[in-house]
Amino acid sequence: MPKHSRIFLLVLLLNTLLFPGVTSLQKAIVKKGELCLFFSKSFNESNVNHFTLKSPHREIYDFKNTRMAHKRVPLGLGPNVRLAQYKPNTVRVVITGYRSSKPIAYQPFFSNNEYHISLPKNSSVLPAKRYKKPTKLIQEPKSVRSNKYDLVVIDAGHGGHDSGAIGGGKKEKDLVLQIAKKLEKQLKQRGYPVHMTRKKDRFLKLPERTKIADKKNAVAFISIHANSVPKRKQNKIQGVETFFLQKTRDARSQRIAERENRSVLKGMNKLSRNVVIDSVLSGPKIVQSNKLAIDVQRRIMTNLHTRYKGVKDGGVRHAPFWVLVGASRPSILVEVGYISHPKERKRLFTPRYQELIAKGIAEGVDIYLNNRKKEIDL
Repeated sequence: MPKHSRIFLLVLLLNTLLFPGVTSLQKAIVKKGELCLFFSKSFNESNVNHFTLKSPHREIYDFKNTRMAHKRVPLGLGPNVRLAQYKPNTVRVVITGYRSSKPIAYQPFFSNNEYHISLPKNSSVLPAKRYKKPTKLIQEPKSVRSNKYDLVVIDAGHGGHDSGAIGGGKKEKDLVLQIAKKLEKQLKQRGYPVHMTRKKDRFLKLPERTKIADKKNAVAFISIHANSVPKRKQNKIQGVETFFLQKTRDARSQRIAERENRSVLKGMNKLSRNVVIDSVLSGPKIVQSNKLAIDVQRRIMTNLHTRYKGVKDGGVRHAPFWVLVGASRPSILVEVGYISHPKERKRLFTPRYQELIAKGIAEGVDIYLNNRKKEIDL
């Protein structure tokens, strides 16, 4: 007996010992536009958890207290259906391709050990003989990996009367808009729809910026800024940093956040600000924002180091940036460099340097969203 077959049988044996009440999924076939599932014994519909995921649209069916009888069960179901042992006692079915129609799931009246799910129209099934060898059908088809539903909101910081940091006569608001436009182009080349909070020199209040991300149902909110330090430190501090929303005891991160928040928090006392920030620090958004920040920071530095030596990696940091408070989705703030540092400022206003930063951010977003899809799926 082949080694992989022995391993599979061992896993099934362990599952049987650990989960003695588990139902066995014996067979799965596509027939007359339906996915037909056959179980080893009478099946209870209460063990089915059905829900929907968007961007792209997927119908998910989790069969609790169920395991696959053998490794051939998921084979020959066509490109719209994926089936796998999601957990030791849960089989997951993922169906794509629905447009205007919705699936109908039911248990045949005279067959208590069956469960049927209607499939989208025009879904095809390849001949069974093409599936003699095990195939990794848990991977999504390329069509499902489309990014056309994953809208990203890009926020060029400051604007209008709020120039942001100034160094050597150069203004932060101009720099970040230049990079934001390059990032827009990079993301669109990868198939992502993009919305810019501003495309010209105008001022938006911070709540307006994050409100756009929610209204557009964006998958990510990217705010672009440039850093600055007092004159006595201008030749010492430089580098790229990516932030996500979180309170911090780090004095440097606090100072950066305070400078970015200053122009929009006039008249609001410290207690009021903390109440709002506290209200958004406990959700899954923070964890996902941290992951997004890590992927973006890593790709920015990788790209910059291919052409420029000595670019400092400031790492991923957290701070209470007000622009990140309002968005109920993964949100990060990228400090692309220190406009106060003479050498770094010169690079920052170079088209090639800006292009590498934009490319790094786009690659980081792409990596994060692909990993996120894998986490959500199987």
